[in-house]
Amino acid sequence: MGYGQHQSFYLRDRWLNKAIRHLEIDERFFYDKEAFEKIGLGKNMVQSLRYWVVATGVVEEVFNEDRKKVHKITELGRLIFEYDRFVKLQDTAAILHYQMVKEKEPSTAWYWYFNYFNETIITKDNLLSELILWVEKNESKPVSERSLKRDIDCLVKLYTAGQNTRDPEEVIQSPLNKTKLVEEKKGIVYKRTTSVSDIGLSALMYVLLDYKTLHGVSNISVDDLVNQPALWGKVFNMKRSTIVNALNELTQNPIYNLTFIRTNNLDLIRIPEITPYEFLQQEYRRKVGVTK
Repeated sequence: MGYGQHQSFYLRDRWLNKAIRHLEIDERFFYDKEAFEKIGLGKNMVQSLRYWVVATGVVEEVFNEDRKKVHKITELGRLIFEYDRFVKLQDTAAILHYQMVKEKEPSTAWYWYFNYFNETIITKDNLLSELILWVEKNESKPVSERSLKRDIDCLVKLYTAGQNTRDPEEVIQSPLNKTKLVEEKKGIVYKRTTSVSDIGLSALMYVLLDYKTLHGVSNISVDDLVNQPALWGKVFNMKRSTIVNALNELTQNPIYNLTFIRTNNLDLIRIPEITPYEFLQQEYRRKVGVTK
């Protein structure tokens, strides 16, 4: 599992755009000794950005034919770079968040907080204590408390930086603050219950399609959407009633053929036959007014 790889820097606005622009030219950009000068960031920030591009799923770290590590832009990364490179859309921010929390690595603290930690109001100190306990139970090797504290601090900042416009220290925003998933007031961390408009219908459909691709399923129950890791209830802290409302809205889209079958014993959703990337490209074109 992965801890403390962000160098204590949360993801900043425009960082993903900067990284993808340079990786289009050089897939080994992050191994360039002059990378920090070329991209205009400090050395530790460049290392942090290397983590964030992988964590958000816009880049994957692989070995090339010479057995050297390179960073390849993913299909998701190319779509975001083409249509919403500055993460102005609510759906894009929600998708980046989903990419971070859907799997244990490389953002284990995020995976734990959204998929397994059920408290919605807690002090930051107690949140750290809960993460330490979880790590001790689930890791075979010890993880430093300092590293876990950095994760908690960074997790909170990732969703709150820029929310308090009266604080001069918060002029640098995080693109994920628009999801409104987390708030912090006087050392207390709140996991907010989100609405459909907080996340976006396009992001919700993307999660369904991605889940279908990863797990090879065509149908999913409302109970799973509410309770299963990496699905709406956990990832976006959505109530069952909100999930049902979102499903009803998605069934009204004549293009994607999502079917919501409601019975007395089991409410099932039949997921459309389209890849998450085909769907997302169509949605981006519709949202930004592309007609080609």
